[in-house]
Amino acid sequence: MFEKLDYLREGNAMQQQAYSALKKLKIDEILHPYKPILCGTIPIGVNIDGSDLDIIMEVYEFEHFKQIVTEHFGEMEHFRLKRLMIREVDVMKANFYFDGFEFELFGQPIPVKQQFAYLHMIIEHEILRINPTINEEILSLKKQGYKTEPAFCKVLGLKGDPYHSLIQYGKVKRFI
Repeated sequence: MFEKLDYLREGNAMQQQAYSALKKLKIDEILHPYKPILCGTIPIGVNIDGSDLDIIMEVYEFEHFKQIVTEHFGEMEHFRLKRLMIREVDVMKANFYFDGFEFELFGQPIPVKQQFAYLHMIIEHEILRINPTINEEILSLKKQGYKTEPAFCKVLGLKGDPYHSLIQYGKVKRFI
C-alpha cells in the first residue's frame, strides 16, 4: 500500500499537502534507484503540526547517494547532510525544508521493507486498522511530546525499548 504515493492524494489535508510537496520535488523520480518509501506518521494519519516527511531508502554507495542528494536538494532551506552509525549500521541522512515540511532522506544498506521505520509503520497501521478508536489517544500523546513508537507502546501497555517492543509485538501479532 505504501510503495506508491497515490494514497496520499485522497487522504487528509496534510497527506494531500505532502503528496504535492513530494511531487514538486520529484522525489520518486530522482531517488527511484534507492526504492524510496515515505514512512512515519503522515502516511498512517497520526501526524500533528510539525510532523516531517521521512523517506527511507536502500543505499550501499554513500558517496554516489551524497552526490545525487546534494545536486538535487542541496540548495533547499536548512539543507544538512551527515553520515552516522545507528544500531551498528552505517547510514546517511539529509534534512531540509520545502513547501512547509521538514524532509528527512534516510539511506542505509538494508532493503526498505526490512528497515525499522517501515516495519514500525506497518505495525502501527495494522493496530489502527484493527482498533481505530486509539487514534485519538495516540494523537493526544504525540501532542504531549511523545514520539510515535513510545505513544503506541504506552497505549498498548508494552514495556522496554519501544522501538524493539513494537517490532516484537508486530511479530507476535503476525503484522510483519
